Amino acid sequence: MPSLHIHRNDVVKVITGSDRGKQGRVLRVLPDERKLLVEHVHVVKKTVSSKRGQRTQGGIADQESPIDISNVVLLCPNCGPSKVAFKIDGDTRVRYCKKCGQTLPTKK
Repeated sequence: MPSLHIHRNDVVKVITGSDRGKQGRVLRVLPDERKLLVEHVHVVKKTVSSKRGQRTQGGIADQESPIDISNVVLLCPNCGPSKVAFKIDGDTRVRYCKKCGQTLPTKK
């Protein structure tokens, strides 16, 4: 499984495509496909059928569709959109912002 610079719950900005300029939180990372699900970005319509015996209503629902990881950039809390790099801090590998040098939280 490849290692990615963007993790779940990071805030990203879309830099290309029809949703260019939108910002959102990463809901899910698909590392093998190099794709992300970003909240309120690349929303598509999906038909949902009602289930007999359950209380789910059928109709048309909105859901996020995966976008390529190369179409987004991570937003640093201090300096905004920036690139991310890794460094070794003691025994741990940490992410940091290449603009300001601040350490970014990593997944657990």
